[in-house]
Amino acid sequence: MLRPLVEQAQGGDDEAFTTLAGLVGDRCLAIAYRILRDVSRAEDAVQVALVAAWRELPNLRDPDRFEAWLHRLLVNACYAEARRAKRWLVDVKVLDIERGAAGPDATVSVDDRDQLERGFRRLPPEQRAVFVFHHYLGLSIPEVAERLDIPLGTAKSRLRYATTALRAALDADSRGGAAKERSA
Repeated sequence: MLRPLVEQAQGGDDEAFTTLAGLVGDRCLAIAYRILRDVSRAEDAVQVALVAAWRELPNLRDPDRFEAWLHRLLVNACYAEARRAKRWLVDVKVLDIERGAAGPDATVSVDDRDQLERGFRRLPPEQRAVFVFHHYLGLSIPEVAERLDIPLGTAKSRLRYATTALRAALDADSRGGAAKERSA
């Protein structure tokens, strides 16, 4: 579906690239937000990735691999953005769900979402990226490794460490909440 637009954009067609960016931009923003946990940083990372894509598009050998290639550029932009931001902001930012790729989970309470957010913020961006690509995009571990351009073992390891760290953070938060209830 994207192939004709990619081929036109590779030939220098600005309108084709604008259309292409419009088709993939929302999903890229959703991915970047889930990795960076900050809307403005995610928007910056998407912008950087799209500019890099425009510049490097003539070098893309397989137009059918455009989206995977763009995701790799996006993840690298997210890593760079995370390095620039030396510390995480505590501000609560809400992703515009109308623009995002998925709506809120009605089965998860606000407290649970808050706990998940705190736990997710503790993960390094590399672990977040693997977690997002596997659980949010639903990619298999080999597909995640390919998209992120990392060895399969590294993808498995990062997912395992991310899952373990998230569980530990959630357990610690729940024990902390139980201790507060007992002392009240």
